[in-house]
Amino acid sequence: MADNQISIPLDQVNVQLFCGNQNSNITTLGIFFPQLKLVARGTILKAYGSLPELEEFREKVSRMLNYISIYNTFDETVIDQIVHTEDNIDMKLEKDKFILHGIGGKGIKPRTRNQKALVDSVYNNDIVFAIGPAGTGKTYISLALAVKALKDRTIRRIILTRPAVEAGEHLGFLPGDLQEKLDPYMQPLYDALEEMIPNIKLNSLIEKKVIQIAPIAFMRGRTLNDAFVILDEAQNTTQKQMKMFLTRMGMSSKFIITGDLGQIDLPVQSKSGLRHASDLFKNTQGIAIVKLDRTDVIRHPLVKKIIKAYQKSDDSESDL
Repeated sequence: MADNQISIPLDQVNVQLFCGNQNSNITTLGIFFPQLKLVARGTILKAYGSLPELEEFREKVSRMLNYISIYNTFDETVIDQIVHTEDNIDMKLEKDKFILHGIGGKGIKPRTRNQKALVDSVYNNDIVFAIGPAGTGKTYISLALAVKALKDRTIRRIILTRPAVEAGEHLGFLPGDLQEKLDPYMQPLYDALEEMIPNIKLNSLIEKKVIQIAPIAFMRGRTLNDAFVILDEAQNTTQKQMKMFLTRMGMSSKFIITGDLGQIDLPVQSKSGLRHASDLFKNTQGIAIVKLDRTDVIRHPLVKKIIKAYQKSDDSESDL
């Protein structure tokens, strides 16, 4: 039996923008709808396949065309978000609601429902737990909010910290002094900051200790006033470390704790401080807990599928 066919006119938008460079966006659509055959010619997009898949495809493409007509922009990230959300949440994120503009004028803003919930929670609470898998933007959005607060002069310094737990590696065997050993481990934080602050300015802020990046052990004994503090990879803190960290909070400060409970690298006998704290403070006024999931992943389209496959595998093993 021959495949069913639909034709979707594209003439109401910029066709080149919709299709992407060398039809890259059509290729991305093919990844998300592998059971369909897609052919883009001129101002017509044709799709061949089963009726249920074709109807879903038509609805998603309609939302994408609507998005282009509103924002005059379109890329793989937008495709990813529209394919994996059931409503027009992308349309509800106002065009001008950027957190800040990074290097080259790149606008940084929440792109999903849960990312927007994270931003709102930080504005309305002094402590926020952001929990979700890799690629959901929890650390990146948190860093953007911290940089904005510094630019707005609502805080005097940014403090970024991580527990120095080795994920299958041994820091003691790496060459160099302590700082040289820790710098690669902290590199994801540097990478994100380099997209938001010019390199010369960033180095100056680090030298002046306006921006501080250090392992959580260095927080002991401090009181962090007028600071925006982010604890990253918090799933690898112990309960004692989490208590120590949270009690460092001083006046006029914001604390964001990010982590992925699916990637705990602690010894089996140690309980995650993030898991314990998120349960302990779930009903505490002034503390918000925001959960992100694979629908918030802003990376290569395959990352979402990888996360889903591992979650399914983990669920199957837990049932044994």
